[in-house]
Amino acid sequence: MLLARLPLAALFTVLFTAALLAEESPNTLTADEQKLGFQLLFDGKSLEGWKHAGNWKVADGVIERTGKGGDLIYDVKPVPDDFELRFEWKVAEGSNSGIYYRPGQYEYQVLDNDRHPNGKVPDTTAASLYYCIAPSRDVTNEPGEWNTGRIVCQGTVIQHWLNGEKVVDINYSHPDPKLTAAIEKLKKRGATLDSRGAKLKLQDHGDPVWYRSLRMRKLSGQEELDNSPLKGN
Repeated sequence: MLLARLPLAALFTVLFTAALLAEESPNTLTADEQKLGFQLLFDGKSLEGWKHAGNWKVADGVIERTGKGGDLIYDVKPVPDDFELRFEWKVAEGSNSGIYYRPGQYEYQVLDNDRHPNGKVPDTTAASLYYCIAPSRDVTNEPGEWNTGRIVCQGTVIQHWLNGEKVVDINYSHPDPKLTAAIEKLKKRGATLDSRGAKLKLQDHGDPVWYRSLRMRKLSGQEELDNSPLKGN
């Protein structure tokens, strides 16, 4: 067998590389995701099903903003009332973008926290419910590196995840007085608690940004959600 003839260090490199490539399969669904009912929104090849003004393109399996023209909109169907969205994103230094998933600008912030002015305000940093709820802590990767994101919405619960960690977890029916101010901020952005039926949008904020591995599933409304406490800095 050819592998058996390789020096130990070289063999380790080959096996490590193979394992890494197996783990990194962007724009595909894992077996578990298929069982859960996820559907790919982007196949890694084209922007079929997406609406834009020519300022977004696909290169090497990645969606890239290339110039002025507005947001990239998934035009196939609206976002389900209860859903889970998984995605990967990266930004250039100082870049700003976001993912809109409900009417009235419910937004998952995408940002270079260290170099963009929004990074100085907790409720406008990466993975925040923009302008309303700050993430529990900053777990972003450096500009140019990929981040994994998740948005989970079910009933009155909204969760934002970043790089495997839950950083926003709110329940509108929870009698937390801190929530009152957040709801008022949402109203200023045109949102109501029963806002539903938006088209998914990737924001053009004038900066370089990249997305891939966008996949979504509809939740039953009775899914058992992660109720673990948020970790602080």
